[in-house]
Amino acid sequence: MKKLNVGMIGYGFMGRTHSNAFSQVNHFFDVSYRPVLKTVCARNRDRAGAFAARWGYETVETDWRAVVESPEIDLVDIASPNDTHAEIAIAAAQAGKMVMCEKPLGRNAAESETMVRAVEAAKVPNMVWYNYRRVPAVTLAKQWIDEGRLGRIFHYRAKFLQDWTISSDLPQGGEGLWRLDVNVAGSGVTGDLLAHCIDTALWLNGGISEVSAMTETFIKIRKHNLTGKVEPVGIDDASAFLARFHNGSLATFEATRYARGHKALYTFEINGEHASIFWDLHDLHRLQYFDHRDEGATRGWRSVHITDSDHPYMKNWWVPGLQIGYEHTFIHQVADFLAALGEGTSAAPTFGDALLTDYVTDAVLASAAGRRWVTVRAERGKDANA
Repeated sequence: MKKLNVGMIGYGFMGRTHSNAFSQVNHFFDVSYRPVLKTVCARNRDRAGAFAARWGYETVETDWRAVVESPEIDLVDIASPNDTHAEIAIAAAQAGKMVMCEKPLGRNAAESETMVRAVEAAKVPNMVWYNYRRVPAVTLAKQWIDEGRLGRIFHYRAKFLQDWTISSDLPQGGEGLWRLDVNVAGSGVTGDLLAHCIDTALWLNGGISEVSAMTETFIKIRKHNLTGKVEPVGIDDASAFLARFHNGSLATFEATRYARGHKALYTFEINGEHASIFWDLHDLHRLQYFDHRDEGATRGWRSVHITDSDHPYMKNWWVPGLQIGYEHTFIHQVADFLAALGEGTSAAPTFGDALLTDYVTDAVLASAAGRRWVTVRAERGKDANA
């Protein structure tokens, strides 16, 4: 088994999920590489040191450039705020490192395009952490759609609801609250929550051709943690849009951080000519399925419990009936990355795949700003509305 030395940039929530995935993957999946937690990098050395001790990283750095330039590092994993993604990824690719990056890829499509060009020019394996593709129930939905069980798709609807930014006393910027700073995040719920919904939708149902969107910033000004001043808020608190897919189906997407009572409600439903499917993150091991071709007397929604060995990924876990959770989706992603690496390829979603999601989020924001339908960019670097 070949060692794969990992350099982790960031030690927050995503740093923990990624570290856990690298640590656990060889316990459950037969892959030809063994990740080694080599270096963790963060600006605060003491806290990075505590993180390294907890997770078993061998060394600590405070400058990401030292990680990228180190001959001991094989894979650079970017789990830091959005405004750092492009610079680190491009430098890592130019140094010949494999690159994994948290979503969204960049703060906008133009920034993401520079990242795609860098990994393609360097021909380094790359992947973006859109982990919900690796929920076994969602992967099974993909299989059923590809098999034609649903027939022609008519409707796709998705929503991602949270409630953690409602208070007007909540400041913006700095550690833990950088998602409220447009210069760091790039956008609000469109690039954070809807990006997940869009990536899943593109994977399940194909490309989106046009969108009509609206966004809202409910709290217009907030104190900034770094400047100490009250400043305008540039991110969107809520975002909703209509969409047409290339296959002719219609869609609705909604995301907000102002849905009181919801911490992370992500659902999607797909309606086809023969059947429908529904999935809910809060019950992530179940897939709801309705097939009109069933006999009338027994026709109805089925609740399929995704725990059997013939379900995606589940043969690597426990006995049938025992479910898994959120953290396992990241382990699945690492397993697929390592499996592809053994074959000399990159596992999806690659940087190029994630760029397609950024084309949609750019179109959503442009549509909301202009109050008009916007055609989603179809080619790299080319504005479909130009």
